[in-house]
Amino acid sequence: MDHLCQSYPSRASRRRRDVFCFAACAAFLWMSASAALAQAQNAGANFRKHPVTFAKPLTVYFVDVEGGQSTLFVTPSHQSLLVDTGWPDNDGRDANRILQVVKQAGLDHIDYLLITHFHVDHVGGVPNLVKKMHIKTFIDHGPNRETTESATEQGFERYQTVLAQLHAKHILAKPGETIPLTGLTTTIVSADGDTIDTALPGAGEPNPYCKNCPTRPPDKTENGRSVGFVMQYGKMRLVDLGDLTWDKEMHLMCPVNKLGEMDVYVVSHHGWYPSSSPAFVDGIAPRVAIMDNGEKKGGSPGPWETIEKSPRIKNLWQLHYSAEGGAQHNVAAPYIANLQGANVKDGSDGHYIRLLAYPNGKLVVFNSRTQQSKTYPAPQ
Repeated sequence: MDHLCQSYPSRASRRRRDVFCFAACAAFLWMSASAALAQAQNAGANFRKHPVTFAKPLTVYFVDVEGGQSTLFVTPSHQSLLVDTGWPDNDGRDANRILQVVKQAGLDHIDYLLITHFHVDHVGGVPNLVKKMHIKTFIDHGPNRETTESATEQGFERYQTVLAQLHAKHILAKPGETIPLTGLTTTIVSADGDTIDTALPGAGEPNPYCKNCPTRPPDKTENGRSVGFVMQYGKMRLVDLGDLTWDKEMHLMCPVNKLGEMDVYVVSHHGWYPSSSPAFVDGIAPRVAIMDNGEKKGGSPGPWETIEKSPRIKNLWQLHYSAEGGAQHNVAAPYIANLQGANVKDGSDGHYIRLLAYPNGKLVVFNSRTQQSKTYPAPQ
């Protein structure tokens, strides 16, 4: 606009020039503002068609029960699923640790308690736990099948006594059925020695990792009866098979992969050698694995190496340093909740791991010992 505002010798001309320039600039600004307003209105219409939402995460607490299992799932709608209860005795230690994370999660009850199987490190904490909180519904695979093992039979009998005393609601787990948690799909894939017959949606491709994976004899203990499930929240997928053994894993994965790839692997059997076959671990190809081992239980070198070498793994996290794993088969200290020699008396024991899982696949893992988190962005 310089050609409109040349200098003139008279004062009156300069005033006329200033008025003209002001009017021209005002007109230009008005037209620009009108165009911007129209663009914003169109953009607003587009946002109304495709609203931006900030989804709440699925929250998972991995409770330290010293080599047993107790995992608390809290859904975005604030429903709860507790998987197993750890050991009995120890002055109610495991029930107290579960209660601590239940309170931290803002819960005053448990909607579903799933007992994967009746070994004492999974079902043993039930009598102590029901004294401390209300449990609405119990889920299990049915009768104990390992009747020759006294501790297992005793744990099952005490569990049955609790069910009878509470007149509790009970669900018999069957492969292919779902656990009614709002906003996500939780499909039972194994129970009482059976596994799903057909692949989950999106799965069913031939599994190339079966070719070089050895087979093992059928397991005859309660481990092979474990209730296992796949949980899907949006695009995020997680698998927890309890203590399901190598032979049953092969049923799920060979010759076709009935489960598909996972974002999170709750490491089976505390990372112990009877589970986590290469055909299974490489087939599900987790990005993050979390192992509920104890210092003197679980964390075998074989499964540890299989997980560490799996095709998509970013990190393996451990609830404890593993004495069996030794210097060569433990992850770095920031990824361990309870370090070697952790002692409950001095407060160095009993730390948990927490997972936040978002529907786009983003994961955030928090170590309560270090108070540090690591974020895994959603897959592209």
